[in-house]
Amino acid sequence: MSYLPEKKRNLTEKQQDFLNHLVETGGDFKKSAELAGYSGNHYQVLKSLKQEVVDLASDVLAREAPTAAFKLIEVMNSNKPIPQASNKLQAAQTILDRAGVVKTDKLDVNHNVSGGIFILPEKQTINLTETEEGNYEDISDWVCNERYKVPRT
Repeated sequence: MSYLPEKKRNLTEKQQDFLNHLVETGGDFKKSAELAGYSGNHYQVLKSLKQEVVDLASDVLAREAPTAAFKLIEVMNSNKPIPQASNKLQAAQTILDRAGVVKTDKLDVNHNVSGGIFILPEKQTINLTETEEGNYEDISDWVCNERYKVPRT
């Protein structure tokens, strides 16, 4: 029985057996490698099938998601004390989260505007030579310090 839903790449028969035994042995990759016929360094097998193992773990969590959901409901509806209920609830919630069954956060965005848009008139340049007030002091040769413009001495 193959636990992988689809093959993304061509796997040898040994590699496929390793992945199948990995589920059957409960994740014991050393024992899975031996059952699949590998001898020696089982870390190399695991390393070469890293993506397939991650996909397999995701599928295992998805397969256990209904059990976790029913466990949540069972603990919630039980009138009897359940040993280690908080640990079971936390484990069930973690499985559901990792399987993609998560609570959705709804964000309510209400923006009440009391003022509206304030439109400024078009900027116009002021020609100082044409004003009625007359003489203006030329400050182009003043020195600027940190706070004030002061005449050069």
